[in-house]
Amino acid sequence: MRTKSDRIRQAVSFELLGLALVTPLGSWVYGFPLFDIGAISVISSLVATGWNYTFNFGFDHAMKRWRGTTAKTLPLRVLHATAFELGLLMILLPIFSWWLGLSYVESFVVQMTFAMFYLVYTFAFTWAYERVFPDPASRTEAGQPVQA
Repeated sequence: MRTKSDRIRQAVSFELLGLALVTPLGSWVYGFPLFDIGAISVISSLVATGWNYTFNFGFDHAMKRWRGTTAKTLPLRVLHATAFELGLLMILLPIFSWWLGLSYVESFVVQMTFAMFYLVYTFAFTWAYERVFPDPASRTEAGQPVQA
């Protein structure tokens, strides 16, 4: 399993890169001022950072209990990214609505496009992160976890 410092590095790097990508894209697509999209992106990032740590901690523990390893198959990666984004969507919907002055329906539409972006981004980032910083417990030999 990953250490606390590794989880913090993962969450912070995920959010910083995500902010650098989503802020200008969101402003361009929706026509909101860069400040408004930037502010809601930072608010979302702070909420998402806490959610990222909590969600990944729980997901890894569940995988370790159910499968004996934190190694993810392709279907588990899809489940991981989707569940993460659905939880975040529920948390952020009222915040988006309030900050951008949108109805819940309008906020939901905006959130869904952000969620679609982050769904793909989460999948790609997590896969790349795990290649650059592999979890020693996820290494396998003949389908079984390596005994340290």
